[in-house]
Amino acid sequence: MAFDPEQQSTSSSDFVEVGKSSSGEISAEREPLIKENHILENYSVVSAILPFLFPALGGLLYGYEIGATSCATISLQSPSLSGVSWYNLSSLDVGLVTSGSLYGALFGSIVAFSIADVIGRRKELILAAFLYLVGAVLTALAPIYFALIIGRVTYGVGVGLAMHAAPMYIAETAPSQIRGQLVSLKEFFIVLGMVGGYGIGSLTVNILSGWRYMYATSVPLAVVMGIGMWWLPASPRWLLLRVIQGKGNVENQKEAAIKSLCRLRGPAFVDSAAGQVDEILAELSFVGEDKEATFGELFQGKCSKALIIGGGLVLFQQITGQPSVLYYAPSILQTAGFSAAGDATRVSILLGLLKLIMTGIAVVVIDRLGRRPLLLGGVGGMVVSLFLLGSYYIFFSASPVVAVVALLLYVGCYQLSFGPIGWLMISEIFPLKLRGRGLSIAVLVNFGANAIVTFSFSPLKELLGAGILFFGFGVICVLSLVFIFFIVPETKGLTLEEIEAKCL
Repeated sequence: MAFDPEQQSTSSSDFVEVGKSSSGEISAEREPLIKENHILENYSVVSAILPFLFPALGGLLYGYEIGATSCATISLQSPSLSGVSWYNLSSLDVGLVTSGSLYGALFGSIVAFSIADVIGRRKELILAAFLYLVGAVLTALAPIYFALIIGRVTYGVGVGLAMHAAPMYIAETAPSQIRGQLVSLKEFFIVLGMVGGYGIGSLTVNILSGWRYMYATSVPLAVVMGIGMWWLPASPRWLLLRVIQGKGNVENQKEAAIKSLCRLRGPAFVDSAAGQVDEILAELSFVGEDKEATFGELFQGKCSKALIIGGGLVLFQQITGQPSVLYYAPSILQTAGFSAAGDATRVSILLGLLKLIMTGIAVVVIDRLGRRPLLLGGVGGMVVSLFLLGSYYIFFSASPVVAVVALLLYVGCYQLSFGPIGWLMISEIFPLKLRGRGLSIAVLVNFGANAIVTFSFSPLKELLGAGILFFGFGVICVLSLVFIFFIVPETKGLTLEEIEAKCL
């Protein structure tokens, strides 16, 4: 059953040793880890912008790639506009261009499992920016088809690393009062990137070798992201994890964590930074982060619960039809007369703008309403929309307005729920010492499920028909509602250490 953060426990699991003795050890004095009168963190909004912005560029570059590729495949296959002699691509060739980054992202998730906790979130994002840059250059300059695929896969590895490290870095550096908004705002940047990709694609699709310009546009953004992450400090919680696990010089790591917190919170935090570092150290020791993590721990105790919650959310995020519904969107809108010339790029921009608006609404309300209410309400709306969409293809094919309403309802509800909250929750719920590996598994599940759903949609549609398929997605969506109601906790307003203590 999901825990309730409003209920306060008086058991020993809600207490942590705080204060330092003369020898530097944690003293025997114990205070509640989750206090009834929770003291909000001091922070500067201005100081919180850049620690969010540069990691979020990783999400924007991921979204841009999705939007740009939908237009690039049109340009690449044009005999007159592709600018290459190998434009006559088979459906398999086009499929590899489209999904190359996805398979790269799967590989990137596997790589992240091994390196994330060793090099830290900041360096992982620097590496992601470098791979974005190399992948974009290789793709834009590709002289042959094979080089194009190598570039797409390389870019995808950057996607896998960025989508793994960005939510962790933002969650670990953001003040608890606005953590939900900032991590969810990363989803807004993904959608913003999609809209940007569709926009740049529509402007360059009729230019000779336009696909090269579409991919080259991401180069300067990758450079900005890499420089920005080089300038930002390491995550203070990762630095302190290295301290209590004996992975570095104690005084140097603590000093680095203090400097990091001061830069992240602004001048208002300078006087309390040292005390905050000691408090985080004590809390991490209390929840057992001082012990070296083992692979087996991923599937035991509180981390197994986090895997079920995080893995379940990102799995349902994909198998409730999100890739398929968006794939089918152009034909739905065409039947309603919204795309007279079958202009897929304009249709995509319309949906992208809707996604952008709804994601913005989610960002504004997520730390006020909480995660669970938005998930339950949004997924409930998705259930209605999927059954409406299935009914359109079986019973109401003469009334395309039904399909349009269902499509817009689905996109809006998804962006209020699974879209931003899935990434937010997986960045919050894993214990710190296993957060890197746990989140890499969740990201792997996300991209793997995406690949399976995308691959199987066409044959299943041909076998069962669109109506039955969307009814099936609706049934899965109902199951996801049950999962959210009974399993997913509310984490609004709690620090990451408090979330972990609540899960003990």
